[in-house]
Amino acid sequence: MTPTTPSTWAPTGHLAPSAQTPLAITNIRPYGEGTPVDVLIDRGTITAIGANLDTTGYQIIDGTDRVLLPGLVDMHVHLREPGREDTETILTGSRAAARGGFTAVFTMANTNPVTDQPIIAESVWAKGQRYNICDVHPVGSITKGLEGKTLTEFGMMKNSDAKVRMFSDDGKCVANPLLMRRAVEYAAGEDVLLAQHCEEPLLTEGACAHEGATAGRLGLTGWPRVAEEAIVVRDAIMQRDYKGRVHICHASTKGTVELVEWAKNHGCSITAEVTPHHLLLDDSRLETYDAVNKVNPPLRESTDARALQQALLDGIIDCVATDHAPHGEEDKACEFVSARPGMLGLETSLAIISKLFVETGRADWRFVAKVMSEKPAEITRLPGHGRPIEAGEPANLTIVDPDCSWTVKGDRLASKACNTPYEDMEFSAKVTHTILRGRITCADGQAADAVDTPAR
Repeated sequence: MTPTTPSTWAPTGHLAPSAQTPLAITNIRPYGEGTPVDVLIDRGTITAIGANLDTTGYQIIDGTDRVLLPGLVDMHVHLREPGREDTETILTGSRAAARGGFTAVFTMANTNPVTDQPIIAESVWAKGQRYNICDVHPVGSITKGLEGKTLTEFGMMKNSDAKVRMFSDDGKCVANPLLMRRAVEYAAGEDVLLAQHCEEPLLTEGACAHEGATAGRLGLTGWPRVAEEAIVVRDAIMQRDYKGRVHICHASTKGTVELVEWAKNHGCSITAEVTPHHLLLDDSRLETYDAVNKVNPPLRESTDARALQQALLDGIIDCVATDHAPHGEEDKACEFVSARPGMLGLETSLAIISKLFVETGRADWRFVAKVMSEKPAEITRLPGHGRPIEAGEPANLTIVDPDCSWTVKGDRLASKACNTPYEDMEFSAKVTHTILRGRITCADGQAADAVDTPAR
């Protein structure tokens, strides 16, 4: 990642690092490595790292037996505002993000109205900045109204106060190949990222579960792997021929892994994300017909989950993104085929990645920092986030207790919704503190109050 100059660290919205009480994190291990050190923070910047530093006049966080990571970045969430504030808002989503260790999130465009105009994107951005709990970056839609007919004005959105840097019709695929070609060409000219929901709609009509033995036995219409993989390879070749940057949302199949690897080996500038639920869960969860397990793309087979895990370790899949998708009870407490797809993810994602990789010895905390902070910030070209833990760097940080047994309870999460597939699951790693530009936004597992600073 190209180093970011200090002048670009400040947010582009209303708030900048404030002259608050300096902060000291004592006896902490950055990346879980080496002997514990003290980390001093002042005016939104890490000012010193070392042993036995003078902390007189500093607010103290005791980091004993804890791990310090760069603040997490989630490039794929749904915060539902505007339009479905009954299920999530920018405020509740920001609190959920802070409790999950995130200092920046990218919220998708499938709101009501759709985020296809600068004024809507600016409203989302401004609210996130006023609350000052998490940087909330709006994602613009690729097509107007998510209708797949006419491209939105990428340039106007990019140059708005929201500085929109990513566009996606997530929830829907840009299935028209000519329109997608034009989108790739337009995005190349504006140097913005296109994030594609890979689903050939003619192959998934009426589908609600992975096409396989489980769906067949349960009488559920199948969503075949080829519907995803056909778009992955199409858009990789689009990128090869028309440049720009293309990102694959929520990769879910072994075949997608193979195609992304092929594309990267053949010079295609594409990146890909995987969700925690596609890494941990599989379609055996559908046996109860509980719609909390319905998601799009669907939970696949265990062979797919294992392939995705290995691809993340190998760097074929670049990063983790939660696809946090809150839904009200009425959208989930119904027959499986009629339920809305999606599940919560912000507050459980780090625990899942720790469970799968750190606790099994397959990877270390440096790996977690890479796939949950550094790579998402690099892909989205997000200044100030995903930076090294070093003096002079911005103080966007996450503190993790790696040995804190806890049980997921949906009604105790910060989100307005409680559609978590991890109900009653036990995990070991838990975020204790999140720090955004030197301000504590989560302390002892509880999100801070909103600042609610009026726009200037």
